[in-house]
Amino acid sequence: MIVRTLTVGPFQENCYLLGDAATREAVLVDPGDEPERLIDAVENEGWTLRALWITHGHIDHVGGIAGVKRQWDVPVYLHPADRPLYDRAAEQGRHYGLTIETPPAPEHALAEGDVMTVGSLSFTVIHVPGHAPGHVAFVGHGVVFGGDCLFAGSIGRTDLPLSDPAALARSLERFAALADDTVVYAGHGPATSIREEKRSNPFLTGAARLITR
Repeated sequence: MIVRTLTVGPFQENCYLLGDAATREAVLVDPGDEPERLIDAVENEGWTLRALWITHGHIDHVGGIAGVKRQWDVPVYLHPADRPLYDRAAEQGRHYGLTIETPPAPEHALAEGDVMTVGSLSFTVIHVPGHAPGHVAFVGHGVVFGGDCLFAGSIGRTDLPLSDPAALARSLERFAALADDTVVYAGHGPATSIREEKRSNPFLTGAARLITR
């Protein structure tokens, strides 16, 4: 498994280029902006792009989808509860003074328990709402692509439209239940681990205590 972190756009969002070294197949997780740069990254690796996996529908995670799909007509995977956010990407952008190209409709609906594959790699979908109603994470091979649920030392905002603080608290319990050595590839900021966040993140230490009762 090879993971390349591509930090893009004014929100400094982490798009992940996830590839299987054996088959040279890859996916992009959350292509949020700068599609030309993302395309170059795929081509420079010599990989075949198979899909776009979306953790949630906020503009900083979907703004590059249309540009990437013009290059390669690969399927987009999104949880249906985030379609209201996804479909209003251009409107969201205007709120921040940004021009966002509305992404094409997703071809596939993600659901809890789905198994996503790229080459010989497989990842399980977990539904972790709170920051957004259809927020998901992709778990496998000792890592989690967690979007904007859990950051190094912090968590995702819950003061945005359709956010739910109580739901995020429950979702953080699911993160805390992952193996301690799980690497967390977050939507913003550096990678971290479940062990480190259970030790030092005040938002996750409480969740960790709950699941050990």
